[in-house]
Amino acid sequence: MTRTLLFLIPVLACAQSADVLKQGELVFSKSCATGYCHGARGTAGGAPRLAARGFDQPYINTTVSKGVANAGMPAFAATLSNNDLAAVVAYVANLNGVTSAATVASGPRSLTGDAARGRALFSEATRSFGRCSTCHEVDGIGISVATPITAVPANVAALKALATPQVSTATIGGESLPILMVSKKVQGVTFYDLTTPPPVLRTEIPATVQTKDDSTWRHSSVIGGYSDAELTAILTYLRAVVRP
Repeated sequence: MTRTLLFLIPVLACAQSADVLKQGELVFSKSCATGYCHGARGTAGGAPRLAARGFDQPYINTTVSKGVANAGMPAFAATLSNNDLAAVVAYVANLNGVTSAATVASGPRSLTGDAARGRALFSEATRSFGRCSTCHEVDGIGISVATPITAVPANVAALKALATPQVSTATIGGESLPILMVSKKVQGVTFYDLTTPPPVLRTEIPATVQTKDDSTWRHSSVIGGYSDAELTAILTYLRAVVRP
């Protein structure tokens, strides 16, 4: 039975419609986000963070279905229905910016040439944390770590020189690190730690965090895995789908 489910999941998980993802989020909140396991929306709890980890589809399929021995991760193929299993796999994949070719092809936009190639490069799973969709969500693809893209750089040189004023520097326990602030509250300061990819969502006690509004971190440091030709194709894709 488990082998059958493992065969079905990649097919079912391709259909990452809004309804499937909503169902997956509900299953995740009941079965996985229990405090002593994973946190809400894939954040860390008693178990490690799942969001923005660069997990690929086969790894997610296998881990959710078969579990992890001696690690407290159960095999959900034995406890969830086919539909619930496929939905939660699609949800975890979505948290990691994984969008299959079948999902893209079934979407509302029909792209050709460099725009289609750029879309594939934007979320290419083989690039792991180095893909654009690790931090950006565009046209339903990727993870919205950064603020939405509203203006597309004119060319590759402009993309590499992109200013990042929203990135600031935090000092915690004598260590300085680049961060993307999420919220400042009395209970805690929540931010993405950009020290190394993928960004890590952290919450610290306010009194332990000092911030200043500048950083040496640059966008060019995380897109070095792409060639200029590939970045040109990605820019063509963005121009086709991003609206100011």
